Amino acid sequence: MFFNRVCRGDSGVSIPRVLTIAGSDSGGGAGIQADLKTFTALNVFGMTAVTAITAQNTQGVTAVHEIPASIVSDQIDAVVEDIGVDAIKLGMLANAEIVETVAAALTRHAIQHIVVDPVMIATSGDTLLNEDAVEVLKTQIIPRALILTPNIPEAETLSGVEICDGESIKRAARTIHELGAANVLIKGGHADGPEVIDTLFNGQQFHEFRSNRIATRNTHGTGCTLSAAIAAYIAKGSTIKDAVTQSLDFVHGAILTGLSLGSGHGSLNHMHMNE
Repeated sequence: MFFNRVCRGDSGVSIPRVLTIAGSDSGGGAGIQADLKTFTALNVFGMTAVTAITAQNTQGVTAVHEIPASIVSDQIDAVVEDIGVDAIKLGMLANAEIVETVAAALTRHAIQHIVVDPVMIATSGDTLLNEDAVEVLKTQIIPRALILTPNIPEAETLSGVEICDGESIKRAARTIHELGAANVLIKGGHADGPEVIDTLFNGQQFHEFRSNRIATRNTHGTGCTLSAAIAAYIAKGSTIKDAVTQSLDFVHGAILTGLSLGSGHGSLNHMHMNE
């Protein structure tokens, strides 16, 4: 089943609904915490299906507890069957069983608007997706993606292409698109240079989004926030290109006003639009 774009309560208020299926970040900068902050900032109703609980802070991940796949499935069913969804954001899926379970739920509920952030490695360098789950992700999740948002290391893993310049980014994007994703956005934050170049490929055309690189350590949760924002804008009816444009603007502002919390990689400022 697919649900209408807005829900209406007794008060007559309508609001787009977005479900994030991802891991929890105890430090509050990434994961479902970042997603919910983003959803609220962008005026959509956020819901969660937690795939893993992490003990982490600005310095790194110290422990991960993966949620049983059956509980992940139950969370998705509970939300979709009652409240409904207009878009879904997928983040940390942790292991192959959870990936398979999420894929089955997406099929069962005929979900159409799926934003996939193929979370594999945290900003700190800690692994967030088991190696055996990568192939399952490629075959069961990526073909369902309306848009996939890998960073450069993730794009290299998914495509097998070593990325060193703009042409290799395009080769990687084409290869990932062949896995079935309708749109591929390769994020350029891991590259060098004064500009960050994010590359969008829709199967026919490339579009580059350029912004000045911000000199800061406060980048924890950047990928989570971007994919959550894209899902929010899609739920609100934006086209893919417009959703990416608006989301990159939101993230740029959140990095520019980032929060120097902790002694490692501080968080983005998800509240910057309200200041």
